[in-house]
Formats: sequence, C-alpha cells, structure tokens
Amino acid sequence: MRLWLGVAVLLAVAAAAAFGWHWMTADPGYLLLRLRGWSIETTVMFALVALVAGWLALYLIWRLLRWPLRALGRTRARRGQARLSGGLTALAEGRYAQAERDLGKLAGQPALRGPALLGVAQAAHARGDDDRANRALDQVPDACASAALVLRARQLLDAGQTEAALALLRSALADGRLPPVGQQLLVETALSVDDPTTAVAALEALARSQTVAPALLEALDVRVREASLRHAPDAARLNAMWSGLSRSMRRRPELVEAFARRAAALGQILAAMDEIQSAQKRQWSERLAAAYGELGRLELPSRSRTAESWLAIAPNSPALLTTLGRLHGELGAWSKAEHYLERARAAAETPAVWEALGDCLLARGAAADAARCYRNALALARGEPSRPLDPDATIPSGIDTHALAVEERNAHGVPQLPLIR
Repeated sequence: MRLWLGVAVLLAVAAAAAFGWHWMTADPGYLLLRLRGWSIETTVMFALVALVAGWLALYLIWRLLRWPLRALGRTRARRGQARLSGGLTALAEGRYAQAERDLGKLAGQPALRGPALLGVAQAAHARGDDDRANRALDQVPDACASAALVLRARQLLDAGQTEAALALLRSALADGRLPPVGQQLLVETALSVDDPTTAVAALEALARSQTVAPALLEALDVRVREASLRHAPDAARLNAMWSGLSRSMRRRPELVEAFARRAAALGQILAAMDEIQSAQKRQWSERLAAAYGELGRLELPSRSRTAESWLAIAPNSPALLTTLGRLHGELGAWSKAEHYLERARAAAETPAVWEALGDCLLARGAAADAARCYRNALALARGEPSRPLDPDATIPSGIDTHALAVEERNAHGVPQLPLIR
C-alpha cells in the first residue's frame, strides 16, 4: 500500500512540474531591480531559481561553519556520558570519592547539572561528609528539587533526626511537592514513630500516583491499617475503622489481632474474643492463638474453655499451649498451667514459653526458678541458647516432655509423622 502511495505522489509531482513548466515558458515574466544606479533585468522564473539556489548555498555555508562546533559538542557529550556512567557505577560499587569526583565535573553542564549534583550529594553523604552533601543539594536546580528534598530527608533519618525528616516530608506532601519515593518514605517514617494519621495521608497520595506494584501497595496498606487500629483513640472510632474495612481485610490475622488487642484495652473484651474466635474457625493462625491469651484478665474461664476446644484443631500448637498455660496460670490452676507450658516447651522453645513459666513459678513463690526461666527467655530473645533448670527445680528440666505431644491426623484421618526436632 505504501509503495503504491509513493508512486502516486511521484506521479502527481511530475505532472505538476510539467504543467508548471509549460505555464511558465508561455510567459516567463519580467523582473527589474534598481538600486543606486544599478539595475538588474531578468525573468521571474530565473529569479525564483536564483533565490532557491542562494538559500541552499547559504544553508551549506552555515552548516560548514557550524561543523567544528558540532563536532566539539559531540565530543563533549561523549565525555560527559562516559563520566556519568563511570560516576554512577562508582556510586553503586561504593567508590564514593571517585563517584563524587566524576559527577562533580558534570555539574557545569546544564543538561546534567541536576542529576550530577544529586549523585554528588549521595556520594558525599555515604562517605560521611554531610556538609558537602548539603552544599550540593543547595545547588540542585528547580527541576530536580523534589529529588533533592527526598535525599535531604534520608540524610536526616540516617542522622537520627526523625522529627526533622518527618516535618520536611509532611510539608512537601501538603504542598504537593513530594514525589512517589518520598511518599513511600513518609509512610515508613510515620509508621516507625506511630503516626498512623500521617501514614494514611501519604499512602493515599502514593496510591493515586500508581507507581508501585500492587503487592507492595497492599502490604503498606495492611501495615497502615494495623497501626490505625492499634492507636484508635476510643471504642467508637475503633469500631468505625473496623467496619470500614473490606471483608478480605477483616480476615487478615494481623488486622484481627490489632483490633482484638485494642478492643480489649478499651474494655470491649467480648468483641475481641468474638473476632479471634471467628477468624480461628475460618483459618488457624498461631499469632491469633498467642494473642488470645494476652487480652487481659477478663473472661478468663470462657477464654480457657474456648482455647481448650481448639486443641482438637491444633493439639501441638506452641502458641495455643502457651496461651492455655497463661490462662490457667491467671486462674490459679498452677499444675494445669505448668502442664500446658511444658508441652509448649517441648513443641517449640520460645521466649514466651519461658516467660509464662516464670510467671507461674513466681506466683507460686519459687522466685529462684522463675528467675532462671526469665533468664532463658531473655537468652532466646537474644538468639542465645537456653540453660536447663537445676535438677532440684520446681519444674525439673530432665522430664521427657516430647511424650506429651498429641497425635495429629490429616483431613482424611491418617496419622501424620511427628516433627523431629
């Protein structure tokens, strides 16, 4: 199709030229130019041809005169690209002095001034020269001002000035000057200082930008909603936030846990229990099993009965066994509490198990044994191995508690092999 179109255009041009030539030869016209005693007589056809030829000659002369300058510009551009490539590579490899030197040489080129100064600031900050980094950021042109703002905020965060960085990012968000990377940084920073209101505002702006992957945006959304639930000012606000969540969000264990803990702290223990119980019926969660035992001292008998009914679902769950130990310990059933805690310790030795066991022993008056349990909990939290209790301890450590594990069966009733530890 394009070939036929090109042929048709060429034919049309040839026909127009032929008709134009015949039209001009029939009457070529007359042109007279007079200037200070000089006169030029010619035809209109020749004048037009001479005008076009003169314009082409001037264009060629101009190109020839600019050729050395263009060649010099291309050479300078190639050198600039090589320096930019070398500087960015050195910055990524951690050779910050070389990166700062290479990128600093590009600051004089208007097209590369902004990116070069940003790279210089990054390199200077990475090698600990914040004064040099701030001077480079101060010289960044307006076209790269938002990127410079984010780098300045990162420097403040690295220096431990979280409040200053937060104020800078908040101000830029309010003015609409905060780029997506700054919005994500503001979300992370606000969450680190327990400021869910700011995190929500930054997350909404980040979602509108549509620049991050859906999976990352969803993960940030869950974290922000979890923080909002944990810091709800009153029960009315907590219930409003919870009811405003989608059904899929209300099924996430981390959000259920945040709602339950805050509801229990605000005196709504029944609502907290109901949400955890409903979630455990849908899908078993170790973190919800652990949270069920940490809702305070209200409704202890009911919670202990519900937790014991869960043994049919997860008989060897360390979190559930620890929760049962906590609940029975708060009820004063020490022997039963220690029985469940020993089973939990046999299933998985965790700081929570040792802490709960220490609480039981301390309540019974065995302060020395409780101190050993607390030391083990602290050691496990630090990643260090625990130490066995003394042979004459109230809870001897030499008991083979692995025999307390209950047989588990799959959905078809077939016994499953125990997990070898």
